[in-house]
Amino acid sequence: MSLPPTPERGFFTPATPSPDDTPGYDATRYDEPEQPYAPERPYAPEHPYAAQQPYAPAHPYEPEQPYRPAHPYAAQQPQPYAPEQPHVPDGFAVMPDQGYSYQAYEPEPEPVSAWAATPAAAAPAPSPLPAAPAGGRAGRVLPVLPPGVRANERRPGPLGRAMDRMHPALRNSVRRVLTLICILPLLLLLAREAPRLPSSPLVLGYGFIVLAGTIALLYIAYSKYDDPSLRELRKRPRRLGDFPPLKANPRVSFLLAVMDEEEAIEACVRSMAEQDYPDVQIIVVDDLSTDGTRDVLRRLEVELGITVLYLEKNLGKKHALVQACAIADGDVMAFTDSDCILAPDALRKCVESLVRHPELGAVSGHCRALNAPLSLFTRAQDVWYEGQFRVSKAAESTFGSVTCVSGPLAVFRRDAIYNYLPAWAGDRFLGAPFRFATDRQLTGYVLGQKWKGQALKDQYADSPFVTAEDYPARQWRIGYVQSARVWTNVPVRFRPFMKQQIRWKKSFFRNLCFTGTFMWRRGLGPALLYYGHVLWVVAAPIMAFRHLVWAPIHGMAFLTLLYLCGVILKGLIWGLAFKIDNPGDTRWRYRPVMSLLSSTLLAWLLPYSILTIRRGVWSRSAT
Repeated sequence: MSLPPTPERGFFTPATPSPDDTPGYDATRYDEPEQPYAPERPYAPEHPYAAQQPYAPAHPYEPEQPYRPAHPYAAQQPQPYAPEQPHVPDGFAVMPDQGYSYQAYEPEPEPVSAWAATPAAAAPAPSPLPAAPAGGRAGRVLPVLPPGVRANERRPGPLGRAMDRMHPALRNSVRRVLTLICILPLLLLLAREAPRLPSSPLVLGYGFIVLAGTIALLYIAYSKYDDPSLRELRKRPRRLGDFPPLKANPRVSFLLAVMDEEEAIEACVRSMAEQDYPDVQIIVVDDLSTDGTRDVLRRLEVELGITVLYLEKNLGKKHALVQACAIADGDVMAFTDSDCILAPDALRKCVESLVRHPELGAVSGHCRALNAPLSLFTRAQDVWYEGQFRVSKAAESTFGSVTCVSGPLAVFRRDAIYNYLPAWAGDRFLGAPFRFATDRQLTGYVLGQKWKGQALKDQYADSPFVTAEDYPARQWRIGYVQSARVWTNVPVRFRPFMKQQIRWKKSFFRNLCFTGTFMWRRGLGPALLYYGHVLWVVAAPIMAFRHLVWAPIHGMAFLTLLYLCGVILKGLIWGLAFKIDNPGDTRWRYRPVMSLLSSTLLAWLLPYSILTIRRGVWSRSAT
């Protein structure tokens, strides 16, 4: 590739006369011997390929003289110089500094529903938040994502654009029909095996129930879920006036606790600072890091104008975040993890959801693996994360009962959690402090505060979080925002992965003893999803023992084979769901790997986690 013209190199001016505009033009002169260069004569290449070589004469560049090839074999015009462009992930645009600017698809907004325009309803609809500038904002660029990381959701095809223009009722009907068509083969398989179920309940029962539950989950997620930042939710409370609306542009306190994350913390904090939301207070708490994390934070504190708290004693993640909440003044409190990178519009999407839907006390973002390209293991986890958010959380969100607002991007209304922060930090279980951050537990305080809130506030009645302002307990709903994208580092090696899974199992069991006591009060749909998931998790180690240990010992290898085939089938179903959402992405093939790993190995972790539940410390290491 030729170098660009600069004053240091000279200027390339291949201006040559042509028969059309030069009298006395004689093409035979190019057969004469080479002539010495004379500045007053225009440059004419002597070789058929000479037009491709840079030339630097001394006289200034003359842009008004178009290039004319002097040789009959140089008829093609040379292309103007263009520097080689770096790899740009889907959904990003190259900014002047060669950074990546996130661009997300925005469908046409829907008209405001009648409830928002009625004075007797919750309140007049607040004005919408300012939209993100098209093409990104100058100076606000996302740190470069590793090659192979999927940047954001795909833009819809012709069918998706057509559905966006439909009336909401018609669009919902079309979605239901299309979803039924997609899951029709599974329904036929279920119908084929149903008559055999009474004769072989022990052999077919577990697989039949799992397949039926998977079909129901997929149907709910794909036919009924709406992104609350893009459309008004279909299921709304009857008494919207019970939920005070947020102002149009509420102040947001963005909080982060970190310990020993020297390599990842700068990218995380910069992605927090580059959010396109107009009013953000960023508070970072260093929980006594022993590596170079504090040095990085001191530099970023000066450069970005953020607030950093340096603790002199290691308190644990929950207590560290509560320290940040004590000085936070936002109407919305957002949390992220120290190994995450957020899309520049992620926070705005979540806040828009809370502003448009006053009944939402919290929302969760959509997380994928930041280090997915490293290995088959990380790619499998990436596909697994996609399904857990796009399907499981989407299904829960249709009932306003997401049971875990995940740590990579958790956004809460201040009045939904502020009075319960001391209970969260001082959580005790089986007579000992429960140190894990337990995203599920804080989510449980929002879901169940109508029934559990007063007792929690009475327990910490002297805390400044309770005495400063007593917010009334409400039956909040919790949603999931698919368009709010965040990426996190997943474990690369097997040992950290197992530690992560044990930590999650402990949090699951501890939360079951709290959320499980009231979830039945939230309605039939949320109860079926929650207790059905609990039943599956509890039954998993029993089924693994029955099919992988008991059956082979008793000469029933066919039952083991049938169990493994069912696990692979379930993984393929989830993988095809991934492929529908991510056409052209071949990672769907790794989903059965996670299904096999979950059923044959991770299922055994629940008993171990329960037995060791009083042991553990928090860590964000993914290596």
